[in-house]
Amino acid sequence: MAVHGRSTLRDLFDESPTPHIAHPPRTHHRHFYVASDGSYRSDGGGLGAVIETRDGTRVARVALPDAPPNNNVAEYRALHLGLDVLAARAPPDARVGVLVDHDDLAANVNHSVLAADHPDWRPAHPVSVPSGSEHHWRGIRARIAGFGELRAARIDSRVNPAHPLANAPEEYAHVNHRPDRCVVPDVADPDDDPQIPPPSRHERQASD
Repeated sequence: MAVHGRSTLRDLFDESPTPHIAHPPRTHHRHFYVASDGSYRSDGGGLGAVIETRDGTRVARVALPDAPPNNNVAEYRALHLGLDVLAARAPPDARVGVLVDHDDLAANVNHSVLAADHPDWRPAHPVSVPSGSEHHWRGIRARIAGFGELRAARIDSRVNPAHPLANAPEEYAHVNHRPDRCVVPDVADPDDDPQIPPPSRHERQASD
């Protein structure tokens, strides 16, 4: 259940697994949350994205028709779109939470986040992307490198708010015409409870 004054996407992110990256409660709070979804049908498909700040302010919704060759490629296109939209509205040091309902995509994103610490950007585990999505994967990786922090959570498609946008882009076309918003969240988060570490052993008296 959503908490008043908090983003629905944040609640979903907090309750969902982040493949290959530890998800400690006190360190996973983000400035922005991006949910994306791509759909494929023989007569066409669509891309959807929803962006919110951590306090629940909606930054953008996008619903675009598309003609991907398959559902896997559609998922990569949708995330690339969502991150591009966010990058135009967020400061470069933003902490971003990504929500997708595609296991391999979530895992690949987090592998690439971990690989960012490697001098050659080599992930600890092999990353394989669907044929036809290589361009979009390069764009996703560029966006990963461009934000202060980013990690991806795997959510169920039934609760993904981008799912209806991707599956019926014509019905939601009106969301694309709303004014652009650039929302910078407050630095202080009322839900953040700083944890004060105990004094180190060398600071204690011998009798301690």
